[in-house]
Amino acid sequence: MFGQEFDLVMHALNWHEDRATFHDATGRLPSVPAVWTDLISEDPFNAMAAGRAAFRVRELLDLAQMIRRLKS
Repeated sequence: MFGQEFDLVMHALNWHEDRATFHDATGRLPSVPAVWTDLISEDPFNAMAAGRAAFRVRELLDLAQMIRRLKS
């Protein structure tokens, strides 16, 4: 699907996920996560980290707090 263009039928929250629904070449209506499309702009953190950082500072602090609670 990379590089292809499809006519968007619906962009909505579906199955607890932001999804894009479109007509494919066979006329079916598949849906994919909207983040796989250009409907959603790239997360600035992911763009700047470019794969070098798996977690944000806030996520690491939340994880450390969760571990402390589990240990106590």
